[in-house]
Amino acid sequence: MIAVASIGESIPAVSAYDEIARLYDPWSRSVVEDVSFYVALATEARGTVVELGVGTGRIAIPVAAAGVSVIGVDSSAGMLDVAREQAKLAGVSDLVDLRLGDLRKPPVRGRYPLVTSPFRALLHMENDRNRRAALRAARRLTADDGRFVFDVFEPAQEDIVDTHGRWLEREPGIWERADWDEESRTLTLRVRGDESEAEMSLSWLSVDEWQALLEAEGFEVEALYGWFDGQPYRGGEDSVWVCRRHS
Repeated sequence: MIAVASIGESIPAVSAYDEIARLYDPWSRSVVEDVSFYVALATEARGTVVELGVGTGRIAIPVAAAGVSVIGVDSSAGMLDVAREQAKLAGVSDLVDLRLGDLRKPPVRGRYPLVTSPFRALLHMENDRNRRAALRAARRLTADDGRFVFDVFEPAQEDIVDTHGRWLEREPGIWERADWDEESRTLTLRVRGDESEAEMSLSWLSVDEWQALLEAEGFEVEALYGWFDGQPYRGGEDSVWVCRRHS
């Protein structure tokens, strides 16, 4: 979930994630199930990986620790500052190239064996125009025999009922509130700690709609998982997409 709060035609001077850059890692401390999945893909790729929505480097730094170079793009300068610090602490600064940029127009040239957009970053694209622009950018960066991999969610009704309009303590001292608009399929997510607070917007699609967008933008879906353990998608909230670039 690492991108600008609402992406327009250019990168805003301040991202909502700038406000919680120091809070982000403690807030997402329990989210670990996707790390080994993306690290395994990176080590298989045999080349530099591009991560779109790199944030604080929660995935990029373990990838670099596995010996794989990473180009990470994010629209939050504050998150990138944290990522640089974490890369230095992990001793992998020479393998992590962090760049400020928009997911629709990432400041990266060339084509790579693996392009990723983890932790639901594409949900920050609020309409099909921006979704297609982000997918087009990912395709431009993906080698002919390479992969584009990302994960998103479509909320279950019980999750909406259980969380809507309520402040919940996700981690000690860190609270979040989800306000769901089922008509527009938009989640307004608020996060607050003792010294910082931010609000961001995410928009979801059905699996069929993602499939149609991917095909329209030149991708073939190689695999669709329901979780990071590789189980096939059989419906449910989470979907993990492994795509190949059409030549």
